[in-house]
Formats: sequence, structure tokens, C-alpha cells
Amino acid sequence: MSIGDLFALFAPGWLDILEILIVAALLYRILLFIQRTRAMQILLGGLLIAGIYALARLLGLDLMRSIMEAVFQYGAIAALVVFQPEIRSTLARLGQARMLQLFSRLEESQVVEEIAGAVERLSDMKIGALLAVEGEVGLDEYAQSGSRLQARVSREILGAIFTPNSPLHDGAAIISGDTIKAAGAILPLNRAPVPDRTLGTRHRAAIGLSEETDAVVVVVSEESGRVSVASGGMLRKGVDGAGLREAIARAGPRRTENREAGGSAGRALARALRLP
Repeated sequence: MSIGDLFALFAPGWLDILEILIVAALLYRILLFIQRTRAMQILLGGLLIAGIYALARLLGLDLMRSIMEAVFQYGAIAALVVFQPEIRSTLARLGQARMLQLFSRLEESQVVEEIAGAVERLSDMKIGALLAVEGEVGLDEYAQSGSRLQARVSREILGAIFTPNSPLHDGAAIISGDTIKAAGAILPLNRAPVPDRTLGTRHRAAIGLSEETDAVVVVVSEESGRVSVASGGMLRKGVDGAGLREAIARAGPRRTENREAGGSAGRALARALRLP
């Protein structure tokens, strides 16, 4: 074999490069999908065990290597038993997958309409409200301060949450994708000084959350019914229906995962198989 043939053996063709890119994109999307779930903890634990085994082989630690080999031998069966709920949930998501993005976009638009419709109804009735639509940064930390719901987004449920004198009226509703994750949540107030002294606690909380995360926060004034939207630490007042829908669409509905409830999971695989 000549040197040219040897180099040709290791020179990838365009199909090889395409395959590498597809696999890399799949792995990247899968890591994004599991980054805030128990599956990521499982993956990190497996990598840690593999690292210990490699170190034991490198240093010639026979006892440690034997222990690690025993772990590998029986670990797969143990993992199936211990992590059975996670495996079942993942298989259920795969079974519900819908590969056509058209249907995904249709449902996303329905989520936007449900949120916007609820806000417009609350605005007409001059009922104060605070809604945080999750972006790429998770809002689980703030959801823990409220009451967990895991309910499908609908204008009726949002209207019931902010009904005056209800227990959850004064807090924030946190929306992740097509799911109302929590209600009555406490949001951080803004850190930077705000020139407008007329802003109430809801508006300051909306600005505060948008300063710390990429969430879009919608506020309905209890006094005037005016709708305001906070994003990136900035507050826009008097937002109309078109501006409201545009702001909501930029946030969470396109990221619908419904990780904890297990619903609307078909879009998760669609995102995993979609190139950036």
C-alpha cells in the first residue's frame, strides 16, 4: 500500500462529513433536551464512573478496576430498575413524536392565542395579573415559591388564577411552553432604579425577572387595565394585541417541552432532529 493510499484511507468524503455533522447535531439537541432533567445527572454519573475506570487502568489499580468491571457488568440491569420511570417517560415521548413541524407551529400559535386572549380579557375587566413566559433560562427556582399546577395553558385557567380574592391572585403565573407550571409565584424586584415612580410591585417584579432571565413577563395593571411587557430589563407600556402576541411568540411557546407532566412531548424529538 502506497502512502497516497494510506492517506486516502483516512480522508473523509462528503458523505462522511455530512454524517458526522448530523450525529453532532443530534447529540447537541439531545444534551439540550436533557440538560435540566434527571437524565443529565444519570449521564454525568456514568461519565464519572467511566473516568474512574480509565484512571484505574492507566495507573494499574487492579482492585479498583475489578470493582468498576463488576459495576459495568451489573450496572445496566440496576439502571433499568432504578431509572425505570425515566426510561418509560422517554419511550412515551418517542411514541408521541410528530415529525412535521407544521403541526408543531399550529399548536404553538394556539398557545400564544390562549395567553394573549386571557391577558386581553383581564385587561378589559381591569383585573391585575402577572404572567412570566419562560425562555431558554428555566424558571423552576421561581416556580418553587408558588403553587405547582402543571396545567395546560388556557384562557379560562389563567382567568381563574387571577380572579380577585383568589389565593393565587397576587402572585405570578409561570408558563413553560404549553404548561402553566406554577401560580402565586414570587418574582425578584428590579435592581436598577426605575425613573417612573408610579410603577407598582407587579411592574417592578416583571422588570426584575427580565433582568435576571430571558423570560417575557406580561403585566396587567389593576388600576387602568393597561398591558405592559418586560423583556431584557426593559418595560414597554400600553402594548396592543399585536405587540403582545409578538412578544409571547418570542419566548416560551416555541420551546414546548412539558418535561415534568409528559404532555406535548412530540415537539421535543422534533427539536432534537432539527438542525440549528
